[in-house]
Order: sequence, then C-alpha cells, then structure tokens
Amino acid sequence: MTSAFRPFPATRIALLLLSASLVAQTPAQTPAQAPPSAMTMMTGPQSSAADLQNFPPLLLQQLSAIKAAALNDDYAYREVAHLTENIGPRPTGSPQAQAAAEYVAGELRKLGLEVRLQPVTVPHWVRGAETAALVEYPGMVPGTTQKIVLTALGGSSSTPADGLTAEVVAVNTFEELQALGREKVAGKIVLFNEPFDKQKAAAGLAFAAYGEAVRYRGAGAKAAADLGAVAALVRSVGSADYRLPHTGFSFPAGIPAAAVTAEDADLIVHLAGEGKVRMHLTLTPQKLPDETGYNVIADLKGSEHPEQIVVVSGHLDSWDLGTGAIDDGAGVVMAMETAEILQRLHLRPGRTLRVIAWMDEETGGSGSKAYSTEYLNDFPHHVAAIESDSGAAHPLGFDVKATPAAIEALRPVLSVLSSIGATVLQPTTYPPGADIAAMSDAGVPAFGVMQDGRTYFNYHHSAADTLDKIVPAELRENAAAMAVLAYALTNMKGALPR
Repeated sequence: MTSAFRPFPATRIALLLLSASLVAQTPAQTPAQAPPSAMTMMTGPQSSAADLQNFPPLLLQQLSAIKAAALNDDYAYREVAHLTENIGPRPTGSPQAQAAAEYVAGELRKLGLEVRLQPVTVPHWVRGAETAALVEYPGMVPGTTQKIVLTALGGSSSTPADGLTAEVVAVNTFEELQALGREKVAGKIVLFNEPFDKQKAAAGLAFAAYGEAVRYRGAGAKAAADLGAVAALVRSVGSADYRLPHTGFSFPAGIPAAAVTAEDADLIVHLAGEGKVRMHLTLTPQKLPDETGYNVIADLKGSEHPEQIVVVSGHLDSWDLGTGAIDDGAGVVMAMETAEILQRLHLRPGRTLRVIAWMDEETGGSGSKAYSTEYLNDFPHHVAAIESDSGAAHPLGFDVKATPAAIEALRPVLSVLSSIGATVLQPTTYPPGADIAAMSDAGVPAFGVMQDGRTYFNYHHSAADTLDKIVPAELRENAAAMAVLAYALTNMKGALPR
C-alpha cells in the first residue's frame, strides 16, 4: 500500500450506512483525514521503564514465539478453505450460515475452549431472478435490445413476476435527484451514477473511496421512492471494471433496487444524454420469515483475571454471490488461529481470550446487537476488542479507537511485528469494526486489523469473493498480527487506560 491513511476505518462503512437515510437530502461530509502526526508508526522503539513493566522480557519472547508459529502454520488457511469451499456462501437465515456456526463451534471445542452458540434473530432474504435490458434508446437497431448486467441489493423489493418497463433517469448525487423533483422522477427508474474513485484506491485510500460512493447504495432507493420512482439502480461500489456487479445492503424502500456494473452505468448515462432510454427490469427477491442464527462465542479462560475479556473476532455471514472468503471468512479464521496458537504453544492468557464469530454483520448487525444486549453490564470488564473485516491482504497494523495513553502503551507490540511491517497504530474517531462498535462506544479500546486495501474492492460483495483471492502467506501475516496483539492485551501487566 502506498499510503496507510484511511479516514474510514475497516468497518466497511456500516455506521455510515446507518445514517445514510438522514443525509440523502444533503451533501455527505467525508470525515477529515488524520494528519501524519496523528498516526503512530514505530518500529523498534526504545524501551522505557513503563514498557518493561508492562512487557517484561518473557512476555516479549512469548509474543515473538506466537508470531513465528503463525507465520509457519496453515491452520487459518485450512479453516477458511472449509468455510468457503465446503460450506460455501453464508447469507443470514441460510442452511450454510447455520452449518458454518456449528462448524466453527466444533473446531473451537476441539481446541479446548468453552463454547456457546448465542441465538440471534436474523433476516432471511433470498435472491431470485435478476435480468435487465434496454428496450428503447437513441439509435436502437430495430428488433434488438441491450443486456444490462446487474444484481439485486439486499433489502430490495420485487418487480412483478414478468418485470416492469420504465424510463431511466440518471443522477450523480442526491442533490441532482431533488432538483429533478417528483414530476420528473415519478414512474421512472433512477440510476445513481456515483463512480468509485479508483485513483484513491490505488493510492491506498480505498476505504475513503468506498465511503463516498456507498451512501447511494444504502439510501438511494429510499430517496428515489420518496419521489415516486418505481425502481432504483446504483453504480456498483467497487474498483474493478470487469462487468461485475457488487451487491450490498440497501435500506428497504418498497421498490426494487439493484447494482449495475460500472460499464453498464456508463452505457446508460451515455445513451440517456442523447435521448429517452427505457429499461425492462426483472428482480424477484423474497423476504422470508426471520430465522434463528448464532454468534459463536468461545472462551479461553484467563489464569489471573478470568473476568477480564479480550475479544478477537470476524463475521461469519457473507453475501451469496461469492463464497465470502475475504469478507469475512478470513477474519473469522484469524480469530480462531489466535486461540489455536496459544493452545499449541501451551500459553495461558492472563485475561480471558474470547473468540467471536459474529452473525449478521452484512444485513443489520443483529449479532452484535444481541451480544451487546446480553453483555452490556460486562463491558467495563472488556479490556479490548479486535475485529478483522478488511480482507486478507498484507497487514499494515491496526486502526485504533482508544486513548493516546493506551496507544502509547502498546509500543512494544510494534517492535515484535516490525519484521512483517505491521507497525501502524492509526487513531480513529470511528469504531474500527462494525461488530465491536457498541463496545467501542462504551469505552472499550477497539482495534481493526488494517490490511492493504488497494484491491479489496475489486472483489468485495461480488461473485469474485472466493478462496483464490486469499494469499496464504498474507493470511499467515494477518493471523500473526492479530494473535500477537491479542496475547499482549491478555498478558500485559496493566489493562489499557480508557
């Protein structure tokens, strides 16, 4: 990555989507990028008396041993291969999601952890037929149409079984939509053509680019429906133009909603600039009754302070187009390997290590809500929470929402991770993981594994999110980074200041 700066932490902008409906009428403001001085980036720092007190030589030796074990083991890769290849995509409410929770629970029981499946009420939305074609446009050759490649967004309503046909109007912003007014929008299909900024992504600011474009996916359908539109389309929020649509959550608005490929968005805008364009659209998703899903919660009890908890986590559910390898099977198996390494090396954490595989990060966060409801009174005893939900590429360090004193206290950890380059502790005002947001907001120091995100949005939420996108050596580095930080947090003498 040419730059480690990411004004949006690795939450995949879940918090932005939660507020998107409030900003559909007004320009969205991108959070200010942290200045270079706000980033802690240290390799081989000088030891101070406080460092030696919190990280005595034995602990540093143990952290180095954990790193070496992670870099020379393929446990995480074998586990993610099973989740993605054998079980497959894991949308909430699906048999695969249920099987994945039971599988992860079984694997953690094999490691000797205390495991429970926490029930979670989850939505069950299933994708149906999804086709589209331009049936009228300037210069159209008689007897022909042009196929449009698209995919329904989560939360989309259905068209009639035989589809609907309507004129398409294209806008770039919510302001342009409002300027058209109901008279020019009612009865039409609205296309939000906000490009994903590929230059930002190439420069290491992929999550900032995502944050700028994803608000139209989240709130576009509602804004269009409010003006009488019969359907809403959004340009896919992704950086690879291979005529590949990217799905994702859209706030239910009572109208069909879909993502079109970047190429087809360009086509529609070009033709609409010359004259009237009409589309025939068929989307037949179904919102089935809610199901019971499960968070997997597994504890490796602490030897000194079992009541104090350090969370390592990733989310188990995925979208249905691919197999959920980088989003977020990889994060789940990093957390699993953290426990596996400690057990294999016979290292007992002083505080309890809690592995969580979250359910329903993608379509509403009911898993994290259920956890917060049950464990809210225990949050004062949650020492820290880590989540990985930014893929599996080379780790650069961590996004951190914690006090400056807490960040300073972790300097010795960077020395251990310097050999793999995971030496950035980037302060953020946003929770660095959607599932750990409630803990973070309650004051629990929160960490998101920061990966090289330059190619993440090539595959994110698309049919290309498959096992081959994970480089085993980089997954090992990520597992090392998470495991080293987690063990440091469980065994450093004092808990991080809040």
